[in-house]
Amino acid sequence: MLLSALLLAACAACSGGSASSGDDAGGDIAKVLDLKSAFGQEFKVSTVDPTGVDPRLLAPQALPPGIRFDPPACGKFATGLQVPPGLKGNMAAVTAEGAGNRFIAIAVETSEAVPLPEPGADCQKVAFAGTGARGLVEVAEAPAIEDVRTTGTHRVVQTVVNGKPASGELYNYVATFGSFLVIVTANPLVVPNQPVVPVDTTRARDLVVAAVEDVRGS
Repeated sequence: MLLSALLLAACAACSGGSASSGDDAGGDIAKVLDLKSAFGQEFKVSTVDPTGVDPRLLAPQALPPGIRFDPPACGKFATGLQVPPGLKGNMAAVTAEGAGNRFIAIAVETSEAVPLPEPGADCQKVAFAGTGARGLVEVAEAPAIEDVRTTGTHRVVQTVVNGKPASGELYNYVATFGSFLVIVTANPLVVPNQPVVPVDTTRARDLVVAAVEDVRGS
């Protein structure tokens, strides 16, 4: 499914936030599960206990061959993180669906720090197009957190599924401190015969702050 593929772009980072303070940051990824209490009864909540990280989570966004980027020099930013070879780690996650939105909060501890790409002034908004797919990746506002680097993107993809046009939208926020990543994605739920509800980006940003506090124990 299109949105499932988009979620694998969870680390496609964008705008700069607060600078990270160093490599001595500690944390407990299991604490991200405390976010369950942030959702009311209108949400269906599921969790993933700490487990080995899915390599696809940190893989660059997969796009069809021959994709063209505009500006052309922004392709690396638009496809997401470039992780160090052999990176290993563990993750825990909370998924909540309700109020027309899906939120996924993931805490990751890696064997080494993962660098986040800088979009620069020329890559704040990047269009891409090719056979069977086109879309846009743009910088999104990310929360400022002391001693944590935060980034955000908004990604829209249009494609064809079973001969019919389809589109997907995803907001993605990443916070990094030491060897830890907190990733929050948010996208609208597609419900038959109901209008699509705009993504609650304020709630998504609040989840980033809360997840970082839980993992750091602050």
